[in-house]
Parts: sequence; structure tokens; C-alpha cells
Amino acid sequence: MKYLVMVQGTQADYEAMRGKASADSPSWSEEELQAMFAYMGAINDDLSETGEFVDGQGLAEPAQTRHVTLGDDGKAVITDGPYSETKELLAGYWVLECESLERVTEIADRVSRCPQPAGAPNYPVVIRPIMDGSGDI
Repeated sequence: MKYLVMVQGTQADYEAMRGKASADSPSWSEEELQAMFAYMGAINDDLSETGEFVDGQGLAEPAQTRHVTLGDDGKAVITDGPYSETKELLAGYWVLECESLERVTEIADRVSRCPQPAGAPNYPVVIRPIMDGSGDI
């Protein structure tokens, strides 16, 4: 079964990783940032070795996000980010092929333990099964 494993973040978190602290997220040092990258890289390497890794990427900051919706007049309404009405957005993901929900939960637990500065927000790691066609609805 394939699963989408997602991590969340905010614009303030991305700013903090660039050294700009806020009330919601402490500033990251270069050492803390490199520890996070190394930790996530090791997860990716391990998942590649087990054959469970299908795809995984970190996503650009919310400020580079664009929403496209359909307006009442039938025309596209385009809004550039960041969005004050949205707390957290998808910050990164993995598509994994695992033999069970228990296995992908073990992986999500490992992801949740990624090193970060003291006081940084702790977001849940979200697991969603990927449907294999419309018969899964």
C-alpha cells in the first residue's frame, strides 16, 4: 500500500530557519539546520535501501504559494501567499510503499523526532493512505 506522509510548517518556521526568530518560532542556528537536513537525509537513505521510498520533497515557503479558485463569475481568482487565515501548510512529504499502516506509523514516529531548536513548534506528522483507483472510495 502507498502512503503520503506529510510534515507541516508556517511562514514563521521558514523565517526561523533563516535566522529570524518570532514569537512562534525560535531562530535556528546553522548547526541546528544542518542537523535537521542530515536527519532527514538519513531517513531518505534508509527508506531507499528498504525499497519503501517512492518520492519525497521539501516544499518552498508559504510566501511562494499560490491559490487558484473559481470565482462567482466563472473566472480564476488567484491569490499569492502567505495566507494569514491559514496556520500551517504542507512543508514536505514522502510517498512511501509500506506493507502495513503499522510500518508507516513507525516511520512517521521517526520523522517526528527530527532535531530542532528548543521551543520550536511541534507539528503532527500526518499519514494518508493513497487510494488505488476510485474503487477505494
